[in-house]
Amino acid sequence: MCAAGVLALLAAATGCTSGGDSGAASAALVPSSAAAPSGAPTAAPSVRPTGPTPAGSPTGSPAPAAGDAAAWAKWHLTPLPPAPPAPADKPVKLPRTGPVPVFSEVRTADKVVFLTIDDGAERDPGFVEMLADLKVPVSMFLTRDVVKDDYGYFKRLQALGNHVHNHTVDHPQMSRLTPEKQRSEVCDAQAALTQQYGTPPLLFRPPYGDGAHTPALNAAVQQCGPRAVVLWRESMQIHDMQYQATDKKLRPGDIVLAHFRGPKDLKGETMTQMFGELLARIQEQGFAVARLEDYIETPAA
Repeated sequence: MCAAGVLALLAAATGCTSGGDSGAASAALVPSSAAAPSGAPTAAPSVRPTGPTPAGSPTGSPAPAAGDAAAWAKWHLTPLPPAPPAPADKPVKLPRTGPVPVFSEVRTADKVVFLTIDDGAERDPGFVEMLADLKVPVSMFLTRDVVKDDYGYFKRLQALGNHVHNHTVDHPQMSRLTPEKQRSEVCDAQAALTQQYGTPPLLFRPPYGDGAHTPALNAAVQQCGPRAVVLWRESMQIHDMQYQATDKKLRPGDIVLAHFRGPKDLKGETMTQMFGELLARIQEQGFAVARLEDYIETPAA
């Protein structure tokens, strides 16, 4: 969900526009058998950090399974390649204390990307069905005041193996806040999400990516519990992605940003249609989708 009054440059860089789209329109992506579903110092920018398993993920969990061909056909999609097994030696190793790293991709030779979805304004039941069918993993960065009236919807997505992370209390531009207010935004969201979802969020994403490399935000994240700040390399609009790379191509280990959005922000299209377009763009480039948390080594207790 995009806060009003945000500078256009920030909005464009983060994919937080309400309906921007650089791709051509395509067929509606709905199940073929049913009607459309409703609805401190920081680390260097964009580092590629270098095995315990993330909290809430069973040790030695298998790679996400690709849904069967019939499930993909139901959504009018071509199956993605299956993700490789999760690496035993996790490429992202998070510190137990001290400054937290900031990263937008993972160093890996695996031809995989990682899907992250922000905010939580749209609660399309069809999207739960879609992820259950396709078995595509996502990481959810939830904004407390956006989801607090329906925590249960995201519990259904969590039950599919998807992790919940921290995206502040009410989605402000963090660099405009005092250090004390930044701490409140991170800590209060951390407490609420921990209570609701049973596991403290491991990762934090600042709205718009704002303030990600500032000492004040890094200190707030350290104090509140998350152990890394996660940014992105691509952001999904309606039919296509915005790329940071000038060649407009995915690279192994890229983190992709999307949002929980519905027809109001997607020019009449649904969350499932937007997500289907995202998967189609990934499939066209021959990538699999892996679970981000399977590539992260959590700090020792």
